[in-house]
Amino acid sequence: MNTPSKIVVVASNNIPKIKATSEGFKQMLLDTYDFQGLSVDSHVSDQPFSDEETLHGATNRAQNAQTLKPEADFWVGIEGGVEIHNGSLCSFAWIVVIGKSGKVGKARTSAYFLPEKTCKLLKEGVELGHADDMVFGQTDSKNKQGSVGLLTGGVVDRAAYYTQAVILALIPFKNTSLDF
Repeated sequence: MNTPSKIVVVASNNIPKIKATSEGFKQMLLDTYDFQGLSVDSHVSDQPFSDEETLHGATNRAQNAQTLKPEADFWVGIEGGVEIHNGSLCSFAWIVVIGKSGKVGKARTSAYFLPEKTCKLLKEGVELGHADDMVFGQTDSKNKQGSVGLLTGGVVDRAAYYTQAVILALIPFKNTSLDF
């Protein structure tokens, strides 16, 4: 008898975020899943400018998805942000996973520094995806390779960049006998 797929709601319709969540779950937790994207508000600025605001945005996304789709088994919030290090802006993201039991997993991606042209636009209030499109002459790059893909020439795209952090956010769900 086939067991029903576990429903994983990704708090976004962004293709790389859904792909990263799918890859992370498949690698970390062996089961059958139905991944569903759902557009929800992060209740933070369009371009978070701190670690704290970015984590808050990812948490809000996961919680808002849980409110809208309470029948799911997992809710995943992914929020990208930037912060200043030694006078330059670096980019990163937070992943928050909430399980049906109330267990929460969190992880942050690695970070990379952004070019000055992009930083200038961000400081003027432009969101990173739009700034990348302007600097690199692209359209909707955040739904494709993302900033990291543009800067690495496709060696690391946005989905791959998020996947490792999704895996790390699933550590509490893999190690159910431990408290986190």
